[in-house]
Amino acid sequence: MTISQILIFAALALFLGWLTRKGQRVNLLLAASVLAVFWLQPALSLRYLDFYLPIFSIGITALAWALTATPETRQRAENKTAALIVLALILLLALTRYLGIGQILLAARPPALGQVLLLVGIFVLGISLLVRKKETASNALLWTGFALLLIFFLILKTPALSLVASRAWRALEHQNTALATAIDIHWLGYSYLAFRLLHTIRDRQTGRLPDVTLGEYLTYVIFFPAFSAGPIERIERFIKNLRIPAKPFSDDILIGGQRLFVGLFKKFVVADFLAMIALNPTSAMQAQNPLGAWILLYAYAFQIFFDFSGYTDIAIGLAHFLGITLPENFKQPYRQPNLTLFWNNWHITLTQWFRAYFFNPFARSLRRGRKLSPSMMVLVSQLATMTLIGLWHGVTLNFVFWGLWHGLGLFAQNRWSAWIKPRLTEASQNSRAQRIRSLGGILLTFHFVALGWVWFVLPNPALSWAFILKLWGAA
Repeated sequence: MTISQILIFAALALFLGWLTRKGQRVNLLLAASVLAVFWLQPALSLRYLDFYLPIFSIGITALAWALTATPETRQRAENKTAALIVLALILLLALTRYLGIGQILLAARPPALGQVLLLVGIFVLGISLLVRKKETASNALLWTGFALLLIFFLILKTPALSLVASRAWRALEHQNTALATAIDIHWLGYSYLAFRLLHTIRDRQTGRLPDVTLGEYLTYVIFFPAFSAGPIERIERFIKNLRIPAKPFSDDILIGGQRLFVGLFKKFVVADFLAMIALNPTSAMQAQNPLGAWILLYAYAFQIFFDFSGYTDIAIGLAHFLGITLPENFKQPYRQPNLTLFWNNWHITLTQWFRAYFFNPFARSLRRGRKLSPSMMVLVSQLATMTLIGLWHGVTLNFVFWGLWHGLGLFAQNRWSAWIKPRLTEASQNSRAQRIRSLGGILLTFHFVALGWVWFVLPNPALSWAFILKLWGAA
């Protein structure tokens, strides 16, 4: 988001925060979030796709609700109200094509009304078929929805598949397919949207999903303060926030304003300044000596922290204006004395999601198999989890290496901790020795993480390895 968009959101959140305390909280937040999904979506070179992608975001969310809701919840009257709000807003936005005011809320001119009605009609038909079912969706159907979400994710995150998809869309819209690139499709917010939907599907399969209406579910998934950059809220926590009476408005303004100011300073002052000297593909090739290379790397390590945590502070601040408390996502990660604690404090909601929905089930399955030693189970589980976290950022070899780097680091730290703990003497337990050990751990952990960022920020292994050699004066 740009600073102007954030300030507009702040004004909107303040107004809605005051208004929703008078009633209709879910419907007002739903309407604002639907409009925000369209407004935030950037313009694309692929004709009309910047209008269709927000419809897909809303449509697949509504389908996921119909798939995961119980038969009783599907029949509640307030679902019709939410559906009418969403349909009315989409059609009103489509009509701006004929009024010449589309670019106020949209990145580009919307497609013809008939095309919009056709796409919306397909989603409405699919949702209606699911809503009319008199039983809970089967496990096979839930897994199908789960797989489709992952397929979309794979297409968006894999450059070769993105290029194929771009060419296919250009052919469909009679555009020049030779101009297609792997970065043509920018589906804003899909990564975070997919995690929320996958989480609810798995919770339905395990019987942990609370009963929520269509309006509550849509608001949870596309909640505009957190839609594009997280944090990844859990539905049970969000719905509890949504349903309970909000705190006094003055309290929320004070807390929200403080977090918003801190976030703006982190992102648009500190992070944007560091971005001018931070490591990137161009500067990696221009670094002349190890000192210059380390400066680039340090700048990037702090730039990515202040960028990510700044956006989290902004989202938390905006949500406070609306009476919603979002979870923390960063808690001084670079001040942690080991890698496990780093990951417990860096992008916390992402780490917790993978721990709950992949690491723990995967580790349990390995234990049931009993074919590996305990240490090998730890190694395989950590490597698999961190590789998946790497692939979440992009399906490239460099992100795989970044994931393996952290997986191996976590395993090494786990084995070291298990070995050294019983060997620590009483003398090494005194406060001074602990402070020295803690400081050494912080420095070692920070530099391990910083070296890992080389794989994260640079586009290919050859450039990454060349830069690593340059850091040590070997290139």
